[in-house]
Amino acid sequence: MRRVVSLVVCLLVVVFAGSCSDYTISSVRPDPVVIIQNDYPDVDVWVDSFFQPNPVNGVDIVWVIDTSGSMTQHDQRLLAGIEAMMNALPPSGWRLNMISASPPNVLNEQQFPLVPGDTVVQATDMYAHMTVGHREAGLEAIMEYINNNIYSYTWMRPDAALLVVFVSDEEDQSNLLVPDFNQWYAFQRPNVFLASIVNLAPAESLCNQRPYDTGDRYMDATNAFNGTIVDICSDDWSPGVVDASVQIQPYEFWDLSHAPVADTVRVFFDRVLIETDWSYDSSLNRVIFSVLPPPGVLVEIGYVLDQQEEPEEE
Repeated sequence: MRRVVSLVVCLLVVVFAGSCSDYTISSVRPDPVVIIQNDYPDVDVWVDSFFQPNPVNGVDIVWVIDTSGSMTQHDQRLLAGIEAMMNALPPSGWRLNMISASPPNVLNEQQFPLVPGDTVVQATDMYAHMTVGHREAGLEAIMEYINNNIYSYTWMRPDAALLVVFVSDEEDQSNLLVPDFNQWYAFQRPNVFLASIVNLAPAESLCNQRPYDTGDRYMDATNAFNGTIVDICSDDWSPGVVDASVQIQPYEFWDLSHAPVADTVRVFFDRVLIETDWSYDSSLNRVIFSVLPPPGVLVEIGYVLDQQEEPEEE
């Protein structure tokens, strides 16, 4: 998909009698139910979705890095990843800090954040001076840092977007449920983003051969926020920053994930059908907003797949 590798897209169909192009979206995220009124039981509707960003004062970025012994095998990749993500940051508006994924250690973390103009060398130096811990509990660590590390209040801005990037080669071992973390994180800022640079499942990973090292909890949390997931063995970690940087800008258009039957394209704001102020450009396969969606609104674009082609797995 265009913006986010793990963008939430659901394909749940309930069939009734009626016209093949009329449908509504109901229920709640992350599982919207597409109700299609038609005479054909095999008609599928695809739903692309995103939240229109709220106005923000830049973006605060926290890299939560697993500093346990197993991560030494990724040292070179981590340093290359730091360079790639530093080079992918926008020219202004950001602040960045790095903390350990070990909750007891983040209370002692007091490094001054990186800001625009700082270099890859300075980022590498920050990584070298991180407080090292051996617990692998990134979800719990970022909660501890934001809630209880007094120094975090000196550089984090309540009116900025917040991006947390988890980096780990093992599963999260926090003493909390992922839905509880998601609920806490959603209320930290008007715009919050997650990215995970973790072990994918062995069948998908470039290097992970042990299912128990798959970062399922990190990925579940990241998917809940339509975030980016990057294989820790990938040569390019920059999408973890690039996608969130793009997302703090209001969307003026949205490129559809698949080719639609043009006259079935529908746009919903917070599940309400919007019939004006947008158009579909078939040459670009793009929905263009003549009036931007309001800040914070959930935008869903539904459409019948052209020729009923089975969508590829993302």
